[in-house]
Amino acid sequence: MYRKVTAFLEKWKKDKYRKPLIVQGARQVGKTYSILEFGKDNYSDVAYFNFQTSPDLNAAFEESIDPKDLLPQLSRLNGQKITENTLVVFDEIQLCERALTSLKYFAENAKNYHVIAAGSLLGVAVNRKKYAFPVGKVDRYTMYPMDLEEYLYVKGEEELAGEIRSSYDNNKALPKVLHSSALKLYREYLAIGGMPEVVSRFVETNDTVQVKALLDTLLMDYLSDMSKYQESANEIKKTRLVYETLPVQLSKKNTRFQYKVVKSGGRAAEYENAIEWLVCSNLFSRVYCCEQIKKPLDNYKNIDNFKIYFSDTGLLCAQKGLRAEDVFFMEKELTDFKGGLTENYVQTQLIRNGLKPYFWTNGKGTKEVDFVADLNGSIIPIEVKSGTHVKTGSLDEYTRFYKPEYAVRMSEKNFGFENNVKSVPLYAAFCIE
Repeated sequence: MYRKVTAFLEKWKKDKYRKPLIVQGARQVGKTYSILEFGKDNYSDVAYFNFQTSPDLNAAFEESIDPKDLLPQLSRLNGQKITENTLVVFDEIQLCERALTSLKYFAENAKNYHVIAAGSLLGVAVNRKKYAFPVGKVDRYTMYPMDLEEYLYVKGEEELAGEIRSSYDNNKALPKVLHSSALKLYREYLAIGGMPEVVSRFVETNDTVQVKALLDTLLMDYLSDMSKYQESANEIKKTRLVYETLPVQLSKKNTRFQYKVVKSGGRAAEYENAIEWLVCSNLFSRVYCCEQIKKPLDNYKNIDNFKIYFSDTGLLCAQKGLRAEDVFFMEKELTDFKGGLTENYVQTQLIRNGLKPYFWTNGKGTKEVDFVADLNGSIIPIEVKSGTHVKTGSLDEYTRFYKPEYAVRMSEKNFGFENNVKSVPLYAAFCIE
């Protein structure tokens, strides 16, 4: 299963300034699989330690976390000699505070050893407990569900992915047959999403009922995590309310987060911890409004005006209770939800490419551009339309006022470039880097 993280891991291995690496992300996004496949292909041996399945492992870190003391114990526990040609993997490292702290000493005292730690709820655990996080002593990588390009590769559509990238670079329309095929695969991806097990099952069986069952199970697992990693019953309840009402937020014409949707009379003070938990767990991502377009954008964000998106469109559709076939064919019944679902999709593709998008309003609430992002040093507006109708005054007002180098308009229309607007089909969101 092709994953882009592999290229990052290969670069990390060769980096002469390499530090122990932390790979974080939500559960079931493929962290462990990708790390172990990388280890198998690039090292003589892999020493794998899982703090969830081997609770006795914690004892090895209690006396000393200096690698010279720790490595012999780990070698004995695993029944294998750990050398500089071994990839050492600590999985679910959030369950052992001292293991996380030990990464500092691997960085300082055992630089020739290759160590990767993975954690599903690391951001939540670090915030909840008094971890001595190894600041400055680790490299970090956040892993997400598969993007549409990875999905195309798993579907055997590598050639189509290449054609899409070429058309994006050259602003050249794809042949109609390829454009139609790509749109079909894009709609398929909206419903299936990018969770590796779900994608694998769909490719093997083409059975959307099995897909829905897997997605529902994941949603229930995430609900269980909320109970496991939050100590207050009241906070658990609030977090679940935010989690369960997100599809309603995205079904509204104005997709900005509204506390009153969670609960009548709801206030920020009541739900901000719940939102923070969901963002730290990588289940949700948050996009702030920028009312001024200046560098750096983060200085001009309005922390009270934001949108929240699900980490995966398949999970979002399952949470909404949609049938995959409804999304495949974009049934009329989806009208209210289609815009929010499309925005959610684009946002997930942008953050997978390392971008930090914001959205823009004119301050009066009358005009809005879905995303603005720093692309190669230029702040570029990105307008998103769920269909082929693309007329709008918001992008026009933005371009008149800020005069960007160019603008991006995403829709189901083919590639093109006209009046300084780059037309990008929705299936090509993975090209925006």
